[in-house]
Amino acid sequence: MKNAVQILCVFISISIFSQSKTVKKLPVKNISKTAVKNTTPKAKSDPDLPVINPDLPLLIPKKKDNNFGYVNQKGKYIIQPEYHIALFFYEDCNLLNSPNEKLRKFGTADYATVEKNEISYRIDKTGKRVYQFRQSDLGKCVYKEYVQQLFQAYVMNGFYGIIEKSVFKNPQDYRHFKIYPQYEYLYILEGDDVANPMIIASKNNVFGVINVDGNIIIPFEYADIKRNFSWKLGRMFDVSKDGKNYYYVDSKNKTY
Repeated sequence: MKNAVQILCVFISISIFSQSKTVKKLPVKNISKTAVKNTTPKAKSDPDLPVINPDLPLLIPKKKDNNFGYVNQKGKYIIQPEYHIALFFYEDCNLLNSPNEKLRKFGTADYATVEKNEISYRIDKTGKRVYQFRQSDLGKCVYKEYVQQLFQAYVMNGFYGIIEKSVFKNPQDYRHFKIYPQYEYLYILEGDDVANPMIIASKNNVFGVINVDGNIIIPFEYADIKRNFSWKLGRMFDVSKDGKNYYYVDSKNKTY
């Protein structure tokens, strides 16, 4: 038994000694680094949809012979006029919340709503009809929290001005007005920038667009400017010089 214990002690000593030996480090060779090329393909721009003004939609509704189609930013028809209603490419919240998950993609801003022969469709940017509206497909819109307008029109002595609601107190003090009442009509357009809204204004029986500082954005040369969502959806104004034929202009008064 004593001999067995001695043999076991010798074995443990040898084992500990062997593990305590330092491991020699192999010399590290200098390896030249090779830059890895980014093989991710860049998104190709569509030559039919050139970006002249990044603030504007790539496709803009345009009327011809009582029908609507879509032109690009150069004014070339990409989708031929065949619809009696053509909206901007924008989200449709009813389709985005459709009970049919496969249809929700057609509610994104990659598609636009059009109507022909009293039938409504969603089309893609090539003009292909990808979906026909059915009531059973539509879900309930999830509305975002409403953002209160900072400004509002104020009428005094028959003329319109602009006030900032939170600070306006005394109409007898002109300094309390953002724009002192001097216009025949003012209408604040719906938009995403409540601090700098666009305002349809009428003076001397013609319409133009101003901002809250009173600067003229669109000159007073139109018989009418529609009070719709064209500024919010497309950053454009729906104008007419005869009150019958309407078309879109951008914030530099360029016609499309």
